[in-house]
Amino acid sequence: MSTVTGHNFIAGRRSAAGTTLLQSLDATTGEALPYHFYQATAEEVDLAAQAADEAFASFRQLSPERRAEFLDAVADEIDQLGDDFVALVCRETALPAGRIQGERGRTSGQMRLFAKVLRRGDFLGARIDLPLPDRKPLPRVDLRQYRIGVGPIAVFGASNFPLAFSTAGGDTAAAFAAGCPVVFKAHSGHMATADQVGGAIIRAAEKTGMPKGVFNMIFGAGVGEPLVKHPAIQAVGFTGSLHGGNALSKMAAEREQPIPVFAEMSSINPVILLPQALAARAASIAKDLAASVTLGGGQFCTNPGLVIGVRSPEFTGFVQQLTQYMSEQAPHTLLNAGGLRNYAKGIEQLLNHAGISHLAGHAQSGTQAQPQLFKADVSLLLNKDPLLQEEVFGPATLIIEVADDAQLKAALLALRGQLTATLIGEPGDLQHYQWLVPILEQKVGRILVNGYPTGVEVCDAMVHGGPYPATSDARGTSVGSLAIDRFLRPVCYQNYPDALLPAALQNSNPLGLQRLVNGEWSARVID
Repeated sequence: MSTVTGHNFIAGRRSAAGTTLLQSLDATTGEALPYHFYQATAEEVDLAAQAADEAFASFRQLSPERRAEFLDAVADEIDQLGDDFVALVCRETALPAGRIQGERGRTSGQMRLFAKVLRRGDFLGARIDLPLPDRKPLPRVDLRQYRIGVGPIAVFGASNFPLAFSTAGGDTAAAFAAGCPVVFKAHSGHMATADQVGGAIIRAAEKTGMPKGVFNMIFGAGVGEPLVKHPAIQAVGFTGSLHGGNALSKMAAEREQPIPVFAEMSSINPVILLPQALAARAASIAKDLAASVTLGGGQFCTNPGLVIGVRSPEFTGFVQQLTQYMSEQAPHTLLNAGGLRNYAKGIEQLLNHAGISHLAGHAQSGTQAQPQLFKADVSLLLNKDPLLQEEVFGPATLIIEVADDAQLKAALLALRGQLTATLIGEPGDLQHYQWLVPILEQKVGRILVNGYPTGVEVCDAMVHGGPYPATSDARGTSVGSLAIDRFLRPVCYQNYPDALLPAALQNSNPLGLQRLVNGEWSARVID
């Protein structure tokens, strides 16, 4: 592991112009770690954004293959971060070594996935409509379209995924693939981790000859607003709280030139238990659900925070079994003290709310989060009580019993936008309740059957997004290859000389791409 300097990253160099020092903490003990980090000054924020802007001109014009080489090099550098690095991340986050090792692999895997996307070339979306000079009453001109990067991206790291959703996480990987330099705002909960991963990115950039400002990183509080409002920044990637995402969206909308914010924010990820499944395997469902709720201390954005079932003796028995399993769950050390405070506040609000009863869980006290199970009257959801819509970030979930299918439909319609929804059912259930799917399609980004949402595969088909407030823009995803779409925009060339066109649009098709030519996908050369 290289030395943790705590300096900001600007244009390929380290910068420590400020005098305010920040310190990272051991998430388990609360003790200060032996590293200091320099709060970025207003000038350093400006310089970081300017460096990204200057890099954009050359970085976006590199061939897809050159950018792919950079992404592969970043992946290699991350894979080489060894056991001492893993131990550091564990100290900053209280996450176990096995989790961090797996997340390190996911982080490098994301980089390699986007390298493959670049080599495939489909992200360019090349479309060609050849001229029709003899068309009546008017001829058609030659029209060709493809997509380019929008410009420098501001990325905000997540607390719960110190690697995969942070410095070299999915937002950064997608931005690099799109040809967009990044200014990364390091999360205060794992600054030493960010320092080390930032160093890995810089080493990869140097080895592959990337522009100096392709990656920049700033530390500190209060730097988010000047970063988002800097005129060089053209989009924002964020994973965090609803409050934080809304604040960034407001800042971006109030700029002289408004820019998009792609924020993944809040979700309670309902699990719908269907009757035949409960009759056949209620005990195993209860056991698996309790494990999903408490996995990683419940600190997943896909944590199942709401369980819905139709009133029946089987559902009553299931609730009793889930209560037993939840009462046996061990407490968890959360990522940081702030997260524990927010969890305790959320639990207290549920305990004191009329119409909600506490089923399982020890009193919340001390330095660890106690798993909790609640049951709420369905009327609260039907009346859109805001407390039932709010995520309690930690190892807790809430049960709702509906009277019949009509009330089940009404309950789902009352939900806000979510990242996921899960159907637990037998084949007969899934057939009978197929009418649920159109409702869920309007509410969520991913529908699961007989699985649990705590786990997101990084691949081409994954959607990690959903209607507000799950995300600020339901048209995209922050996980998977489609994430690149957020940082691209189309450009059309009309009657442009073939030799001067971007390679993806030239008649000779030197990149060998599949292109939409006169309405048909083809890799052919145009005569």
